[in-house]
Amino acid sequence: MTVIPLTRCQFLMPFAEIHSEIGGPTAALLAKFRLPTSLEEKADHYVLLLPAVRFATAAQEKQGLSEIAFRAAQRLSFDHLSDAMRVRIRHSPTLLVALQQMCKWAPVEDTNLRLWLEPYDESVKICSRLIGTEGISHLEMSQWLQNIFVLHIVRQFAGAYWTPRVIAFEANYVPSKEVQSHWPDTRFMSGQKASWIEVPLQFLSYPNRADVVRSNLHETERQPFSNDVVSILKLTLPSYLDEGGPAIVQAAEMVGLSVRSLQRKLALAGLTYSGLLEQVRFNNAMQLLSDTENKIIDVAFSSGYADPAHFARAFRRISGFTPREFRERSRSGQAEIDLRACQLDEGRL
Repeated sequence: MTVIPLTRCQFLMPFAEIHSEIGGPTAALLAKFRLPTSLEEKADHYVLLLPAVRFATAAQEKQGLSEIAFRAAQRLSFDHLSDAMRVRIRHSPTLLVALQQMCKWAPVEDTNLRLWLEPYDESVKICSRLIGTEGISHLEMSQWLQNIFVLHIVRQFAGAYWTPRVIAFEANYVPSKEVQSHWPDTRFMSGQKASWIEVPLQFLSYPNRADVVRSNLHETERQPFSNDVVSILKLTLPSYLDEGGPAIVQAAEMVGLSVRSLQRKLALAGLTYSGLLEQVRFNNAMQLLSDTENKIIDVAFSSGYADPAHFARAFRRISGFTPREFRERSRSGQAEIDLRACQLDEGRL
C-alpha cells in the first residue's frame, strides 16, 4: 500500500503568512497545489505533505525569498504543537520520558514522521525522518520544522534559551550565513541519514520545569493551581504515598469521578493511573534524594514502595540511573545518563 504523508495545517500556515505579508497571491498559489485556500481555524486539520512542500518552494522562488523554511520555523513555538503532544509533554516528569512520548506520538504532527534517539559519545541525537519521501527535493522545508519542534520540547526542560550544539538535515541543504548568524554556537550539517539535533546526555534527567518552578516558589508567590484531573492528582497523591498510594477506586472518589471516567481523562493525557502514580512517586523520591540525607531505603518507603529493589528499578526506568547515582551526580553537578542502560531502542520508543 502506498504511503500518503499528511501534515497538520499548522505547519503550512507560517509559509502562507510569509507569502501573504510580502504581497504574494497566496490563495491562488495554494489552489495551484490543490491545498485549501483558507487556513484560518484549521490548525489541527491535515493536508498532503508533498503539495505543502511544493507550495513553500514555489512561494520562495516566485517571490525571491530566501530561507523561507527558517523564517517559518522562527514563527513556531511549543504552543503550535498539537494538543495531544503538548499534554503528554507537560505531564512528563523528565525530559527522557517526554522524548519517549514525543517519539510515540510524532505521527499526530506528520502522519509519516518517525522519531528516535541515538546515543553519541556524551550526547544523544534526537533523529527524525519522513518515511516515504526519499529523493524528494527541498525537504528542508519540512526538516527545519521537524528540528525546531524537537528543540521546543527540549526547551520545556532545559530552558527557553537553550540551543543545540548541532542541527543536522537529511536534505542536501546548507543554511545561509544570515541564518547561521542566528545560531552562533550551533554547527550545521547536511546530507545526513536523518535530520537531528544534539542534546547532552545529562539533560535527559532534567525534571519538568513547570514542576520545579512551582516547588521552588514561596507559598505567597505560587500561581493558581490548574483544575484538570491530572494536576489535581499530582498535588494530592503525594500525601498518601507513605501509605502505599491510593487505589484507583479511591483516587476516582477523591476527584468525584467513576473509575471509567477517570481512566478516560488520564488516557487523554497519555497516562494510566499506575503510570501517574509512578510519576508522582518519582517526583517525591527525586526531591528527597536531592534535598535530604534520608537513606535510600527510607526514600523508597516514603515514596510508596514496599520493596527497595522495585523502587530502584522504577527510578532508573524514568531517570536513566539508580537512586544512588542520581544523588551522587546531582550533588556533584555531573548527572549523566547511560542511554543504553535505559534500553532506548526503537522497539521501546
